[in-house]
Amino acid sequence: MSEKVVTKLVYGLGFNSGEYPSRNGRKMTKEYDLWTNMLHRCTEKCWVKRPSYLGTTCSENFKSYSFFYEWCRRQIGFGSVDKNGMYWPLDKDLLVKGNKVYSEDTCCFVPVRINSLLTSCASARGSSFIGTSLYKLDGRYKAKCLDDGKQVFLGYHTKEIDAFNAYKNYKETLIKRVANEYKEVLDERVYQALLNYTVEITD
Repeated sequence: MSEKVVTKLVYGLGFNSGEYPSRNGRKMTKEYDLWTNMLHRCTEKCWVKRPSYLGTTCSENFKSYSFFYEWCRRQIGFGSVDKNGMYWPLDKDLLVKGNKVYSEDTCCFVPVRINSLLTSCASARGSSFIGTSLYKLDGRYKAKCLDDGKQVFLGYHTKEIDAFNAYKNYKETLIKRVANEYKEVLDERVYQALLNYTVEITD
């Protein structure tokens, strides 16, 4: 069946010609699960619950399940699992920082460890600089960084900018270290993006 005759859209955006399977028995295929979740993040329904995805879109090519299916199977890391059996997630903003468009040129697959390392949790920290929080008892600023699920304390600082810089230095060094731990299994573009990653106050 030609994609041109498909009238029912998935999440109002994507079309599936039926060229490739979407299910394996009762379970969604990995490709279809990734595709539908990606489309969902491009909808207002998602944005209400997850404001960090506000304004997210996808390329015209990614609206086609056939294209997305074939693209996935060419990517380094697709179908890979970490030591806990978790599939590597689809990432849209490592190769292009701040990117809001899921596309064949901007997306890649990264280990959960790296994906979590790059999450800013902006909604949880409020107005504080990333990696900092105000210690209300004496007005100093605490610097801290999450490293593989563990909170690393980076000291108290009189100025918030100094606390941020302590966080920035630690985090950038950490990202490079983790990149080298995974170097042999990463897409070269991902590896280079991690080596060049810079932490900004606006992250």
